Amino acid sequence: MPSLKILIADDEAPARNRLRDLLGEFDYINIVAEAKNGKEALDLAIGTNPDVLLLDIRMPLMDGLETAQHAQKLTPKPQVIFTTAYDAYAIKAFDLSAIDYLLKPIRLERLQAALEKVQALQPNQLEALRPLQKTRSHLSIHERGRVILVPIRDIVYLRAELKYVTVRTIEHEYLLEESLTHLENEFGEQFLRLHRNCLVSKEYIAGYEKHIDENNDSQWHALLKGVPETIAISRRQQHLVRQT
Repeated sequence: MPSLKILIADDEAPARNRLRDLLGEFDYINIVAEAKNGKEALDLAIGTNPDVLLLDIRMPLMDGLETAQHAQKLTPKPQVIFTTAYDAYAIKAFDLSAIDYLLKPIRLERLQAALEKVQALQPNQLEALRPLQKTRSHLSIHERGRVILVPIRDIVYLRAELKYVTVRTIEHEYLLEESLTHLENEFGEQFLRLHRNCLVSKEYIAGYEKHIDENNDSQWHALLKGVPETIAISRRQQHLVRQT
């Protein structure tokens, strides 16, 4: 079997140690990094280019499911094996989606079998796991051959423009290939749709003011914390101003 570079991600040190010991039984395995959460795993993967990610499903900061989703933008794209303590709902989802997983405590024979048939995840498989996934903690931006992780808490607004969505933080703007409707469905508790093409973080709304244009028509705008621009509020959404 050809050599495999593996990255282990698990928030529990004993679980990482167990995997390291088991993987040491295979002379074709090279453990290139270990991580305590998904965010750390992705940062390490960018520098080590692992062939396989061994991802615990439940981790703090970023879980294994979100990590696998962001990992689809890495080049080269790593293959994925999930690890989990017994969770009947999760196991059923993996089985129905034909996605391999390792049940803790992991046995050597089962690990070997998983490594021998490991494969890249398909978009439809990841989509089937969405019911298991918590709301993402980050958006992943593919930019100039690298993957940038943008924390949701740092996003001021999301604005649809043609086939892209502009992701605006205080310091930067990024382009994301996702639909605004999909983002609203996922992050609707944190963002308000002030216009048909714009979602604004509730945390970054500083207030509202009325603007008068050259035709003497008025329109409410949202004032934003940390950025100079304002966001026009559509007439349909002006009830949000009255509620403040």
